[in-house]
Amino acid sequence: MSTAIVVGSGPNGLAAAVTLARRGVEVTVLEADDVIGGGTRTSERILPGLMHDDGSAVHPIALASPFFRSLDLPAHGLRWAWPDVDLTHPLDGGRAGVMVHSITDTAEHLGRDGARWQQLMRPFADGFDALAPEILRPLVHVPRHPLLLARFGALALLPATTTARIWHTQEARALFAGNAAHGWYPLTRPTTSAIGIMLAAIGHRHGWPVAVGGSARIADALAAVLTGLGGRIETGHRVARLRDLPPADLVMLDVAPRAAIDLAGDRLPSSVRRAYRRFRPGPAAFKIDLAVQGGVPWTDEHSRLAGTVHVCGSFDEVVAAERGVHAGVMPDRPFVLVAQQYLADPGRSVGDVHPVYAYAHVPRGYTGDATPAILAQIERFAPGARERIVGMSVRRPDDLHSWNANLAGGDIIGGANDPLQLVMRPRISPDPYRTGIPGVYLCSASTPPGAGVHGMCGHNAALSALRHLDPGRLTR
Repeated sequence: MSTAIVVGSGPNGLAAAVTLARRGVEVTVLEADDVIGGGTRTSERILPGLMHDDGSAVHPIALASPFFRSLDLPAHGLRWAWPDVDLTHPLDGGRAGVMVHSITDTAEHLGRDGARWQQLMRPFADGFDALAPEILRPLVHVPRHPLLLARFGALALLPATTTARIWHTQEARALFAGNAAHGWYPLTRPTTSAIGIMLAAIGHRHGWPVAVGGSARIADALAAVLTGLGGRIETGHRVARLRDLPPADLVMLDVAPRAAIDLAGDRLPSSVRRAYRRFRPGPAAFKIDLAVQGGVPWTDEHSRLAGTVHVCGSFDEVVAAERGVHAGVMPDRPFVLVAQQYLADPGRSVGDVHPVYAYAHVPRGYTGDATPAILAQIERFAPGARERIVGMSVRRPDDLHSWNANLAGGDIIGGANDPLQLVMRPRISPDPYRTGIPGVYLCSASTPPGAGVHGMCGHNAALSALRHLDPGRLTR
């Protein structure tokens, strides 16, 4: 029987482990922390019983993931829940862009831009289950749905500022800009339409759900699948060097490229080592968790029902904020993502005190305190919010890195989403998961398709490893 060691128990590490175990490989996962999950962890950060997601919060890509869809995760305790409103983007004056699961209802919320929203998004929403396997894998492959992929690709290559011209209202333009800002890259640059279209299309196909009980339940379910297949997980086992690992046919690294250099040392081919060193990190996140009495009093009524609220203001303000962050300048009014998971999952609250999750996009290397700017943005669209806060936990970029070594410098997206790295990460290669060391593969969010709780980086990496493993060593 073949053996494998997976370093790291984030969703991608666990996905790689499950993929290998399903093919009869004997798998051991080594996790440095005492708790599994990487970015999918949940804790009581402020009050006993008040459940805060420590990393990932809302999971639109999870239900679209071909890997997740191949598993019976509900049988292992994972349940999804949806808010009444998936997403809002409030504007001054009490207005907001509103996105709900139904594309028809979303069109009604967008008024005169509704028809154009439908015209752009419906083909991708209706066909997303066919599109997902095409875009959640390396660029170099033979497409099964070439026409749909070509249609998506033609729009995805455009700057978000170009695509946004099809809409006239601030509601539609801001709603699209907030989705595109998940790429953490200036919206004036090519390819920034890709993430904006993808997240809207996923929302209209699967919604933007949360995991009941917290994001940790995703890791728990994957771990249950793995152990059911005979896999093992060892926590509190920090790996400093590859040479310290016991013998194994395969080693899967759920780590960032620079961490792979530290682990492998001079075993890495020089060309790969240079590429990993050139790999560009993304901007940083500055995260705050809030305990809010009675919830956030948004002026916009839809935002009071929304699982996710993009807080920045107009389309032009989002563009300016992302441009500033990329240039290393902290915006006065940053892009802030607020998640209100308790609206779909009330068990996270304690009485009338609710957990509210928020982070701002800040420049890489930021060492200041973004808390006042985050709270000011929330207060701008929810007057009186500050008076309702009864507890707060703050994590600066360096705190995020200390909590999870993969979040180097507070980068929560696994590397910059510039045009080259968006399609060819972490290096230019027909098989980006191979490290050049026989049997050793990279499977973190720094590999295709990138950030998000979908497991596809780990799944794809494991499939690559299996292709290069002697078939005679696999259990039939």
